Amino acid sequence: MARMPLIGLTTYAEQASWGSFQDVPVSLAQDTYHRLVARAGARPVLIPQVDGDPEAGVDELIAALDGLVVIGGLDVNPERYGHDRHELTGRSDDVRDASDLALVRRALEVDLPLLAICRGHQILNVALGGTLLQHVPEVVDHDDHQIAAGTFVDREVRCEPGTLTAATFGEHPTVSCSHHQAIDELGEGLVATAWSVESTGVPSVIEAVERPDSRFLLSVQWHPEESGDLRPFAALVEAATAGR
Repeated sequence: MARMPLIGLTTYAEQASWGSFQDVPVSLAQDTYHRLVARAGARPVLIPQVDGDPEAGVDELIAALDGLVVIGGLDVNPERYGHDRHELTGRSDDVRDASDLALVRRALEVDLPLLAICRGHQILNVALGGTLLQHVPEVVDHDDHQIAAGTFVDREVRCEPGTLTAATFGEHPTVSCSHHQAIDELGEGLVATAWSVESTGVPSVIEAVERPDSRFLLSVQWHPEESGDLRPFAALVEAATAGR
């Protein structure tokens, strides 16, 4: 019997309460992420951050995985891409930033199949030397990309024909969106493959990128897990399986 592929998923570090446990530090990820990985035919593996040395064991961990999903979450500390903090940039977690950046950089080095989502999409860009728009409403003059924290809205994006992004989602998909930041300057080797659809005269923002030099790299600003979209997870697992 063929071995089931192992897909790592990054996690939040938060406080949680359940049963008799109150306000306990935990590592967590929404069920939607790992359920979609499992439905796609792989075994999901949650990756907690490590205090003290967030990069400890990264080489060994990536070597054990067949693919990696970098999930959504907090804003990236703008110091990571050489910018001052905008007054509307939200809370960041330096341990998580260091952990996610180390995982992504090592995954890129060994060409591990990679799916990056929202914050993960931004982490990927920063890992390759890119920068972020810290508050998208200042660029598009509306709040429709994130009407409130934790709230998702359906928006249309346009995907470049002939790309992995278009092959996965179609050329004009409606996607679940919740972000107030986005890619500004592209990281080295990345190409933009999808953009927001805006009113006439309003600039679009980058909604997806790929890296042509990678075996499989799909990175989206939106949240396919929120709508239960299996397609990007199935594409990741297919690439992970083919590469073993």
